[in-house]
Amino acid sequence: MNAQSLFSAATARNQSSGQSRWCRLHVAWAFFLVYLALSFLTRAVLTVLSWSALDASWSDLPVIFFRGLLFDLGFYSYFLIPFVLYVWLTPERFWHSRINKVLVHLFYLLSIYGFLFVAVAEYFFWDEFTVRFNFISVDYLVYTHEVTNNIQQSYPVGPILAILALLALAIYWLTRPYLQRALACHSHIRHRTLPALLLLLLPVASFSLLNQQWREYSPNTFRNELASNGPYQFFAAFRNNVLDYDTFYPVEDDITVTGNLFSLVHKPLPDNPEAIKPYDIGRFIDNPGPEQHHNVILVTLESFNADFLKYFANQRGYPDTVKPELIRQYGGAEGMTPFLDSLINDSLFFTRMYATGTRTVRGLEAITLSIPPTPGRSIVKRLGHESGMHSLGQVFRDKGYDVQFIYGGRGYFDNMNAFFAGNGYGIIDQDNADEYHHSIAFENAWGMSDGDLYDITLAQADRSFAEGRPFFYQLMTTSNHRPFTFPEGSIDWPQHNRESVIAYTSYAIGEFLRQAREKPWFDNTIFVFIADHTSRAAGKASLQVQRYHIPMWIYAPKIVKPGKVNTLLSQIDVAPTLLALLNMDYKSWFFGLNAAEVTPQEERALVGNYQKLGLYKNGTLTYLAPVKQVIQRNEDNGQAVKNPALVDDTIAYYQGADRVYRCGLNMLKPPENAQDCLAGRIKKAR
Repeated sequence: MNAQSLFSAATARNQSSGQSRWCRLHVAWAFFLVYLALSFLTRAVLTVLSWSALDASWSDLPVIFFRGLLFDLGFYSYFLIPFVLYVWLTPERFWHSRINKVLVHLFYLLSIYGFLFVAVAEYFFWDEFTVRFNFISVDYLVYTHEVTNNIQQSYPVGPILAILALLALAIYWLTRPYLQRALACHSHIRHRTLPALLLLLLPVASFSLLNQQWREYSPNTFRNELASNGPYQFFAAFRNNVLDYDTFYPVEDDITVTGNLFSLVHKPLPDNPEAIKPYDIGRFIDNPGPEQHHNVILVTLESFNADFLKYFANQRGYPDTVKPELIRQYGGAEGMTPFLDSLINDSLFFTRMYATGTRTVRGLEAITLSIPPTPGRSIVKRLGHESGMHSLGQVFRDKGYDVQFIYGGRGYFDNMNAFFAGNGYGIIDQDNADEYHHSIAFENAWGMSDGDLYDITLAQADRSFAEGRPFFYQLMTTSNHRPFTFPEGSIDWPQHNRESVIAYTSYAIGEFLRQAREKPWFDNTIFVFIADHTSRAAGKASLQVQRYHIPMWIYAPKIVKPGKVNTLLSQIDVAPTLLALLNMDYKSWFFGLNAAEVTPQEERALVGNYQKLGLYKNGTLTYLAPVKQVIQRNEDNGQAVKNPALVDDTIAYYQGADRVYRCGLNMLKPPENAQDCLAGRIKKAR
């Protein structure tokens, strides 16, 4: 063989070796092209839907799409791990078998269908929450009964799935040459090891280099969300369900924080500074006057904005979640909520009440425990660490009340039954409604209608009254939630519209109070109506305060004088305010204050989400964010602000809440190692 022949043979071997190194991985390129195209298309559609809220120009789009591409590549690198391992380690004989060919084709087709399904799911999730996948989507996978029924009742699931199947088949047919080329490939394991290891380095690089800071590049939250990847954010939510405060948030020394916290919760400092116990906000509340053991029914309304009411809509218009044309057509001059608007003049009405969070469990946590939101998931959902605390229900139980949590759905959802049962409440929900000889007239994916919930409440109140016991009932409604359905014939509004269930919410409360007025216990009962959160808290800016604005009524014609409370408050103030109204004395670990004692200089609201913890005071929003960030801005003009005193107050509230909860200080029986926990000698006491 001459030199030229030797060179040609060597070149052929090198080319063959190069092809054999990568040829099995042609399928990875097919996956890459399909996933990248669908991710780009999803981001483009969501950008068009949100264009008016982006405050962006065309020059901003490359930044959004480039950052989004990084997260797309990050998720794709994780998706590749099992596939690359399979391609790398599968023996040649099996790789060319009929079974393997079927498996690869089937996996590829199902993956395409999965990519399409996720893209459509992201569209609907964005339409509902204006964010990419997050904690909510994680929670939804846990509660399959409610979520599956909700989806089936809200969307044409069958046609959507059929269309996705056809699209998946079309994409599969167009790209299957990549599969055929890969399945025809002959390669030795030593040839494909290097390419496989190189691809397996991609998820290592993603894990090491890519984090949430890459998406938090703009003060406009819509841009940040669009610069994300839904599946990536979904799995990130698993990692960040509880955030360690000291690791992620700014920390001040315990003595400084304790002194500031004592002032914020109205606990006097002892004369001897050495007698101060860090974070010991436990104190005895001595409300003047004889205790009044009136009955109390506290109703928490699902997803109810303040500006659903005509009272507020007249000031600034209905929110963007509402269609004014439907209100004009069905509500007319009276709007969506004629009864609740009329109830304002007959109640003690709170005009500047704010939700502490964006989920039902956050509202219930704040109202029940009077504690600021701690980072990560709500205390209600922290399995094994949600019980045994000083709570509003426990105060009433200690006073001899019949204390019940009454929920329109099934209380296992969001761990509500365990939370309330562990903190002084009995449980009444959809699963034991038949004990009240009540046949549920209407239910949807989330539970019984508000009307059914109120009927059960009336029956339970009759029982307590007959037994001679005062009662405290904490209700949670479910009607104002997609699929937005309600009992036919109750109101003359169409089904499957948010506006309609808002109108039904008002109607059902009117019917509830109409029936209650006929009861012998009515004159001795205080009714409280407050929202758990608003229908949509996401805005252009992080923690857009106005989107946390909720209404609150205290109605008791024979007990409470009507009027308006214009003090700036949040849900942590509900329990102290209500107990003060009854002149009740009690041991308190509450962070909230009695609204009647809040001076104009002390007015504030606490608002937050899973990671951002905010204090709104004097027109300034101060919030803490991961990686020990502190951001301050004027809520009127959006300008940056520097106010060290407000930073100190914000840290006092949230560092204090972390220590009190984590070390078990607000438990009925604090753990023996609580002081070790505070001193940092152990991570946590419970």
